[in-house]
Amino acid sequence: MPWINSSDKAKSVVSDTITIREKISTVMTLAWPAIVENTLQTLVGFVDTLFVSKLGLAEVSAVGITQRILELYFAVFMAIGVGSTALIARYIGANQIEQARRVAKQSILLASWVGIVFGIATLFFAEPILQMMGAEPAVLHQGTIYFRVVAVPSLFISLTFILGSLLRGTGDTVSPMKAGLWMNGVHIALDYLLIFGLGPLPGFGIAGAAAATVLARVFGLWLLIRSLRRTRLGKEWPQGWKPDRQVLRSITGIGTPAAIERLIMRFGQVLYFGLILALGTYTFAAHQIAGNIETFSYLPGYGFAVAATTLVGQQLGAKRIKEALTYGYISVLLAIAFMGAIGIFLYFGGEWAAHYFTKESTVIHQVGVALKIDAFTQIPLAVVLVLTGALNGAGDTKWPMISTAVGIWVVRVVGVYGLGIALGWGLAGVWLAILLDNLWRALFLGWRFYSCRWAAKNADSP
Repeated sequence: MPWINSSDKAKSVVSDTITIREKISTVMTLAWPAIVENTLQTLVGFVDTLFVSKLGLAEVSAVGITQRILELYFAVFMAIGVGSTALIARYIGANQIEQARRVAKQSILLASWVGIVFGIATLFFAEPILQMMGAEPAVLHQGTIYFRVVAVPSLFISLTFILGSLLRGTGDTVSPMKAGLWMNGVHIALDYLLIFGLGPLPGFGIAGAAAATVLARVFGLWLLIRSLRRTRLGKEWPQGWKPDRQVLRSITGIGTPAAIERLIMRFGQVLYFGLILALGTYTFAAHQIAGNIETFSYLPGYGFAVAATTLVGQQLGAKRIKEALTYGYISVLLAIAFMGAIGIFLYFGGEWAAHYFTKESTVIHQVGVALKIDAFTQIPLAVVLVLTGALNGAGDTKWPMISTAVGIWVVRVVGVYGLGIALGWGLAGVWLAILLDNLWRALFLGWRFYSCRWAAKNADSP
């Protein structure tokens, strides 16, 4: 019987007798651990930056540039996870557990190969990559150390992404949350210890920060392996590790558009960030501060996207298209409620929050204007995040890719230039362009999900 989570209290999500209230409860059960997990990761990122900032500006820049590069790595690892989650959820919904096990093992093999390739590439090309990113000599040395220590063992990063995705595909969002909690706690403790030292133990500076990150990931990976082994996917673990081209093609077929979507987003950000820089240092600083404050508004959307991915995939596997639609719509409405509430705070509290980042009145005012506009972006953004997750769960990853390509490279880039620069609206024009981008994508993805063409596309699959 398909399950919401992998515990002994697991509950079917394909019953005809489930009420709307129970469906809302099901969505919340899946979403809240993902929200907590993402919140923890965001908070740890702040703490990590705070510790490294005590070493100097060169170290902060080195970590910042490396993180931008690693985001490209993450895009590929996450894309494998998207393909894995969609297929696992579908087979779980169809009660084809053996097929789900096959997908799990092939996903782990694929993630291992990709992680090793990225690690080898980092070992030999870390310095040239950082030079290509524009790292100055003072930053290059520190950045090369940090980049190699963190990314040569990319195998651990890749497997962490994939095992978390496999568990979410079964409906278990609690185990990845718990692993993330312990991993982040260990990361913070090791960060302080290995960067600054304690008593007779010397500190290792930026190399210590990198080592703390790797050790925390290894610990988190161990916890995820334990969790996966306790599920039905973890049965018959020693067998079935021979590469299966058919399954690998299915995973990459779903995951490739998801990877392209994320890469389109990253490269598009580089382009429109360059346009914002042309508006001046204060304006760019205000944009960065507004973005940092806004970061927390995404977290509920990502959590409900995880729920939509799992539930739509499971219902599709069970051939219950109406139920898949219902779970998708419920996830969207709940995300709108949460993110709409955050939008109210952004509208009225944006300038207040900006005071914690700067004392420059001009910048604070611009942040306030940007976040007032962003308050109206929260509802379309909630739709975009959740429906992207829902379509990913259905294996229909091409359409989110198309919406992002048009949204980022046409609506947002043209909007930033036209409204922000040509019309002279400055940062207000930039954030209006972001609003228009999200409105376009919300309408486009809403049409695609409502059309149910994703269901017809997968009619012959489990």
